[in-house]
Amino acid sequence: MTHTLLHSQKSPIMACLKAVTGGWLLVVTMFWVASKSKTSASVDCVTVTTLISTCSAFVTYGSPDPYPGSPCCDAVSSLNNLGDSEENKRALCMCMMGVITTYNPNATAIATLPGFCGVSLGFTIDPNTDCN
Repeated sequence: MTHTLLHSQKSPIMACLKAVTGGWLLVVTMFWVASKSKTSASVDCVTVTTLISTCSAFVTYGSPDPYPGSPCCDAVSSLNNLGDSEENKRALCMCMMGVITTYNPNATAIATLPGFCGVSLGFTIDPNTDCN
């Protein structure tokens, strides 16, 4: 009986230690993956589309206007941060060209987002833009 009692007392502690160790391992792995992705083009078009979708009310209806500090402009600033190298800027540009092609009726609204948000992406959001 004493052995069972001691074993059951250690079990929550061991479970907690395993959870903490597993959590740290996950965090370390995430940082390692993030550091590796910075060495090459790390712009993912799904991420770009997701960030633009934050501005869906403006893109779809033309209002409300985005303004610096709004969730939409925070997303546009995040786009700007993705273009932290020439390679990433090129990849971001190509993703944005895909977004405006897909959402063609709303391309003009998408193109005005950086201006409303006070952000320069380093290229013009226009179907005729050469991303190379």
